[in-house]
Amino acid sequence: MDIFRFIQDIKTHLKLSFDEVDRWFDKDKRTLDHKPSNGGWTVQQILEHIYLTNFYLLILIEKGSKKAMRNHLELDLDSEIKNYSFDHEKFEKVGKHGAFEWIRPEHMEPKGVLNLNEIRNLMAQQYHQCSDYLNLMKNGEGLLCKTTMTVNDLGKINVYEYIYFLSLHSQRHLTQMKNNESETIKNLKK
Repeated sequence: MDIFRFIQDIKTHLKLSFDEVDRWFDKDKRTLDHKPSNGGWTVQQILEHIYLTNFYLLILIEKGSKKAMRNHLELDLDSEIKNYSFDHEKFEKVGKHGAFEWIRPEHMEPKGVLNLNEIRNLMAQQYHQCSDYLNLMKNGEGLLCKTTMTVNDLGKINVYEYIYFLSLHSQRHLTQMKNNESETIKNLKK
């Protein structure tokens, strides 16, 4: 396993996801506030949900990164790197909207407490947090801690995979926001 390439791939995916989500903050009010006909969330609510989910995932990522760095003192990192292979297929569905049933906890549902500028600024901080963790664990240490992820039965995943999951979660909702925008445009043409 080329751990450095793996980490770089996650950094690239993370940057692209956060940049793409960030562009949605510049959409017009009509697009941001459109309530889709299926009763789903508005774009603004989706953005808040992404922030909230990132918030809770980052708690686990922080704990995991600290434990991984402690484990580095006791475990054989070279052996972990040599024996690790990333199961891309296992994660693929996470980034696809509607690929599986996802019942999110209530604390990850948008409440409308934060305005768009606050959410945007907090998400920028979240991106930097993820980048900082990847830089901290730049030699493969993130493999040395696994935490259970119940979503889509992913099971025990390492800290890098948690960060990738966070990035994929954003991708999942980009599709949802695009669908909302398409419906808004379609309604304007009527």
